[in-house]
Amino acid sequence: MTLDTTAPASAFFGARADLPLAESRIVLFGAPHGTPYPEFSNEALAGTAATLRRALTHDAGWAHHWDFDLGRPLDDDGSLAFLDAGDLKTASLDGAGNREKIQAATGAILQAGAVPIMIGGDDSVPIPFIEALAPLGPLTIVQVDAHIDWRDERRGEKYGFSSTMRRASEMAHVERIVQVGIRGLGSAMQEEVQIAETWGAEIVTAREIHRHGIEAALEHVPAGANCLITLDCDALDPSIMKAVVAPTPGGLTYTQAIELIHGVAAKARLRAFDMIEFIPERDPDGLSALTAARIVVNAVGAIRSSHR
Repeated sequence: MTLDTTAPASAFFGARADLPLAESRIVLFGAPHGTPYPEFSNEALAGTAATLRRALTHDAGWAHHWDFDLGRPLDDDGSLAFLDAGDLKTASLDGAGNREKIQAATGAILQAGAVPIMIGGDDSVPIPFIEALAPLGPLTIVQVDAHIDWRDERRGEKYGFSSTMRRASEMAHVERIVQVGIRGLGSAMQEEVQIAETWGAEIVTAREIHRHGIEAALEHVPAGANCLITLDCDALDPSIMKAVVAPTPGGLTYTQAIELIHGVAAKARLRAFDMIEFIPERDPDGLSALTAARIVVNAVGAIRSSHR
């Protein structure tokens, strides 16, 4: 069993590009394109996965070194079994085709018994990713984002980046949605907030996290639940993450983001992770890429802990 991807120039930190899918426990892949809007080109996000791989090139051989974020080395005993499968062969304007490729790749990873990690791409790429997680059974989504993404359609497109949680709410296997880091205008009209709350979504604003800590979000995650964390880089404060479409003051810190990831993994089963909406061209000094890549490393470590 193989994935229809382009091999990475160099594998993500701690991963191997030559590991057979059947022997992998965690599989990372890039999804450069999702479902575009006529007025928004998602091409600016196409190089995200490659950029995050490069951000940790200097540390590439150190997965066995002590990592103080994890409290241990990422690969302490050589059994990590982490595959970097490269990037899907998506195309900027082929929304339907891109969704099909994302869903097929995710399904193949699950069938192999591994945990998928997807690097987008804009915030439309999680829609087919979430849909493909149906075989896991009832799913809790922890969305870490500045925006709630409950719009039914935008300019006739129902699968674009404004509708991610609305589409997820329509999937039979999605039983809970916890939205963390919401702030500012939140990309929402009043009726969309009402629809989200009526469905049962738990909206935890960034102010609540700053006031009460990550427990304000974790209290809504059922113990033992199958969880997906989908993390939009604009959830982070612009002081540490400038490389996004819509920087918004008051976002989460790096420490809050990784504490949330580890907190979910400790309380529930972290069955999938995705990171989206990082724009490489808006990160001239590379510090935002380093921040994003380190969050992915923490997700890998949390997944490994959650499945031991």
